[in-house]
Amino acid sequence: MAAVEIVSFGYLHDAPPAAHLTIDLRHHFRDPHVSPELRCMTADDAPVRAAVMGTPGIAALVEATATAVTAFAAGPSAGAVTVADGCAGGRHRAPTFARALADRLTAAGHTVTVHHRDLAKDVVQR
Repeated sequence: MAAVEIVSFGYLHDAPPAAHLTIDLRHHFRDPHVSPELRCMTADDAPVRAAVMGTPGIAALVEATATAVTAFAAGPSAGAVTVADGCAGGRHRAPTFARALADRLTAAGHTVTVHHRDLAKDVVQR
């Protein structure tokens, strides 16, 4: 199986990183940032992970993305497949999605690395 690099990020911090697949989680999935009790938490906190993974469509998107990664990995070119997934601030949806995708791909036999570009940055005031 191919090596896969997953980078989570926040669109409000900087441009998306270069990737074979870029998943934009901003508009179709509820932002935990809108919940005052979750706003200052991150994907390192269980309530955030539960809120994100409990969102309708997220599990299906993880599966669809894993299928797309497998298709890229089956191509004739060598090298890692890079997936970038972004949300507004990079603290809630994107890192949770990245970890779920990493778990799914690891279970399928891929070697996966995950980098959270903006997870440790301050909460975006908006």
